[in-house]
Amino acid sequence: MELRIHDFELPLRHPFGIARGTTRVAKTMIVELRQGGQAGFGEATENSYYGYTIESMRSRLEAVRSEIKATTLDDPVDFWEQMRPALADVPFVQCALDGATHDLWGKLRGQPVWKLWGLSLDACPLTDYTIGIDEIDVMVKKLGEFQDWPIFKIKLGTHHDLDIVRTLRQHTDAVFRVDANCGWTADETIRNAAPLAELGVEFIEQPLPPDDWEGMRRVYRESVLPVMADESCQTPPDVDRCDGHFHAINVKLCKCGGLTPARRMLARADELGLKKMVGCMTESTVAMSAIAQLLPMLDYVDMDGALLLARDVATGVTIERGKVRYPNENGSGIRLLDQPS
Repeated sequence: MELRIHDFELPLRHPFGIARGTTRVAKTMIVELRQGGQAGFGEATENSYYGYTIESMRSRLEAVRSEIKATTLDDPVDFWEQMRPALADVPFVQCALDGATHDLWGKLRGQPVWKLWGLSLDACPLTDYTIGIDEIDVMVKKLGEFQDWPIFKIKLGTHHDLDIVRTLRQHTDAVFRVDANCGWTADETIRNAAPLAELGVEFIEQPLPPDDWEGMRRVYRESVLPVMADESCQTPPDVDRCDGHFHAINVKLCKCGGLTPARRMLARADELGLKKMVGCMTESTVAMSAIAQLLPMLDYVDMDGALLLARDVATGVTIERGKVRYPNENGSGIRLLDQPS
């Protein structure tokens, strides 16, 4: 396979705030793999919280370039295992490479990835649209831009979280989900759950820091709303630990290392009776199209990353009022728009 690495800056429609800070531009790395006249694409974004820069990710890929070049892709899972010794400590890089191999695999075989997995698109969840933390009037304005959306995820972790949700509720009848991004305590979560439930909130995502398992056990028992793990569920072994602490898990492809481990995590969640979601970072349509291949396996999905951008760099799946539309393309359906100079 031939490896190409593309770097992009993705300007956002609006500043995007969560409990840990605000982003205005997302830097992303697109991995391109070529074989047999086809090109597959995968993505990983720069992330200061997890310690990844474009330069560090590119460096790790360059270190395995010769091994990639010497490999003829047959099975993406086999290739993921082949690369695991060199990339196990950099799941963001694994994710981009795994996304590219799956896209390429499907294109080489003339089928969408979801179909090669034996899945059906008959019953797929709708995606939410995320309202980042800001002044309340600005959050209302952001919601108004997607007024007909059926589900909103509201980022919380301020001193006036309930006021935010009460105000937004005045402007829509849509389902709400809230994500505190580790910004609450156990007491706050339990106290906030009842009024949030009355305001039409479906569940609370990652209210506590990921190492507060004792607090989460208490929240799991006492919260009137279900709780979903995000930062507490990054890799396959974390799924078992979430059992008895969370009602659901949110799998992020970058955090776990791509589609290959994500499918293992979702299968294990099924065995444990946990609800399943796949979420995104602030990524382009490259990453959203990879997530879309998993959609038939999910109870919920948060794949609005490309909708948060002022400018995208690829075509693939599109989203209309929460419903994912698949392109008439094989693989993950990705085509890169902007070729770097």
